[in-house]
Amino acid sequence: MPPPPVAFPTMATSTSITVMPVRNGRGLVALQRFARDAVILELRGRIVSASTVWSMWDDEPRRAANCIRFGPESYLDPGSRPGAFANHSCEPATALFREGRRLLVVALRAIRPGDELTHDYSTFLGADDVWTMRCNCGERACRGRIGRFDRLPAATLARYRRLGLIPDFIEATATA
Repeated sequence: MPPPPVAFPTMATSTSITVMPVRNGRGLVALQRFARDAVILELRGRIVSASTVWSMWDDEPRRAANCIRFGPESYLDPGSRPGAFANHSCEPATALFREGRRLLVVALRAIRPGDELTHDYSTFLGADDVWTMRCNCGERACRGRIGRFDRLPAATLARYRRLGLIPDFIEATATA
């Protein structure tokens, strides 16, 4: 049984984060403190089909790589908005939660000014996804490769499930 829906507090203002140079290019960085479970921002963009994302790989591979799975056959294309700078970590500071037609970045722990707002890409990669990437997060527990949620280490997968970090539409791909 999935965990109950999370009630999120008020979202932070746009002056609470910035895009700046980080370990892996540019990333989202906090300009203020956030408590655990605080909504930091809503990732915005265009909802596109899986076939649209596939077609982007030929002409705009970086843009295609920045698209986030939003449903069984849909993706959020952040374009040049902040979501395009949301980097991965194997020990993430935040998580993405889909709430209706919104994709929210929520703090998994207390965030300090200057902390990079990373999330684990694997939580939105279904068992039917083929995309993988070498990881360079630098964390002590780095897995070395980012890929499908069902290939996460057992303890990590159990923790993510307990916290409700893997959306139902992603979980459903393991049984499809």
